[in-house]
Amino acid sequence: MSSTPRFRQGAGRLCLDFIRTLRHRGSPDAVEELPDAGALSAWVRQCGPCATGGGGDAARARDLREAVYVLITAAQAGRLPDARSIALVNQAAAHPVPVPRLTGAGRLDWRAEDPVRATLALVARDALDLATSPSLTRVRDCAGPACGALFLDDSRPGNRRWCSMGTCGNRAKKETLRGRTA
Repeated sequence: MSSTPRFRQGAGRLCLDFIRTLRHRGSPDAVEELPDAGALSAWVRQCGPCATGGGGDAARARDLREAVYVLITAAQAGRLPDARSIALVNQAAAHPVPVPRLTGAGRLDWRAEDPVRATLALVARDALDLATSPSLTRVRDCAGPACGALFLDDSRPGNRRWCSMGTCGNRAKKETLRGRTA
């Protein structure tokens, strides 16, 4: 098994990392990272607090992802999202979330009867919190032309441009350098 994470993280909020499972959103090169239950389970194991992922309904998770995206972008624009998006996020947020417990070895362990549903409840609750918090003003669109990712700009000056310096930022720097040497 590869030690390289399968899914991108680092957007600054769990709900924004979840939105990123549709890579290159809005471009002809869009890539669906949650095509099936196995991929959804892998995302839960990598990005959620539970060590196990279980199954899960990938189509339902994708619907939630799009509802979270609509919720966040509508809030950024100062408007309410459509009723369906609100209902989907509220329904997901109503499910039980993972519960922490201390193991006999003194480690923190997270448990949930349904780890996928519980992690998606965390995603939905995080989205509701972000959409109604002052942090919303720090949510940015990546400046990468084909990226389409949203991220929380936690830089002191608030002028971060890329979702990741390691990918989109480096690409932009290489393009700038190529333009200077051409």
